[in-house]
Amino acid sequence: MIFSTLGRYFFRRYAMTTFWFLTGIFSLIFIIDFSEVSNRLAALPGYSLGAAFLMTTFRIPMILQETVPFVALFSGMAALISLNRRYELVVTRAAGISVWQFLQPFVIGAFLFGVLTVIALNPIAAWGTKAAEALEAELGGSSSSRSAMSIPWLRQIYGDDDTIIGARSVQDNGATLLNVAVIHFNPQGVIVSRQDAASAKLEDGYWLLNNVTETRNGELPRRLETAQLRTNLKPEFVEEALTKADSIQFFDLLHKIEVAKSFGFSTAGMETQFHSMLSLPLLLVAMTLIAASVSLKFSRFNQSRSVILGGILSGFVLYVVTVLVKAFGNSGVVPPFVAAWLPVVVAMALGSTILLHEEDG
Repeated sequence: MIFSTLGRYFFRRYAMTTFWFLTGIFSLIFIIDFSEVSNRLAALPGYSLGAAFLMTTFRIPMILQETVPFVALFSGMAALISLNRRYELVVTRAAGISVWQFLQPFVIGAFLFGVLTVIALNPIAAWGTKAAEALEAELGGSSSSRSAMSIPWLRQIYGDDDTIIGARSVQDNGATLLNVAVIHFNPQGVIVSRQDAASAKLEDGYWLLNNVTETRNGELPRRLETAQLRTNLKPEFVEEALTKADSIQFFDLLHKIEVAKSFGFSTAGMETQFHSMLSLPLLLVAMTLIAASVSLKFSRFNQSRSVILGGILSGFVLYVVTVLVKAFGNSGVVPPFVAAWLPVVVAMALGSTILLHEEDG
């Protein structure tokens, strides 16, 4: 079917519908996120309109990646409803072509859409996330309450110095930290000093802190151009400790998982992310089957309202279940493989069952 004239026509219609949905959602997300970023960062010392525009550009791919399942759902619904209302599916059925045959172009289109998301959009989104975090740190993002809720921290003990290091952004494979806070404890666990630095670079055996503000108990803060903090940490360890799973591109996840295991870190989040990306093409196929199950009943004029409502509710429920089970996988409550693949299998089974019941009795 996919190689026939009709199959190519259906595939082209699905591809064009998906393209226009992506274009519309991209524009909407850009406008909303630009407003949100501008409001959130307007009070920062390094803020400018160009910086807000650049940060929004960096953030868009990751946000767009999150909307891909809904794009697949709405594209399938829109394409099938359009074909149905123009009697093209009626003629297709009259020619003896079953639903399983004329859905092949849509299913293959959804699968290819998922593959492109994994191999093209995901690496761009991962890079953009890191670039956005670095840009926010450079702008002085310490005043951002949103960033303050997600500061990554690591602990090191070197001799008698017990230290906790936090950073807004990790660069150069863990060798450079931006917007750094270093808290020093004495052997009794009492805070004795704090160092806030614009950046920290991991040299051979020490951290080189730049633009440092040092605060000690009972003393006025003092500013230092540079300061050194002795360490036995390696860049690979720092990167694994501070990097979020969703900021790692798909092709690097397996290597990161091996490195994290060698350091004794939990890899549940990265494994869940890996299997989620791996299952994404089939998730989009499941969304297409759900779209078909609510879009194929012929109605010339009165179909849109009920179909749109049913599709939105179905997609919303599947999305909520997927996010919830993924959170269980990230926390280690559910095995990562199960957390990523269970919603996909259930959604595909549900969509196929509904189609079998409606089309084949």
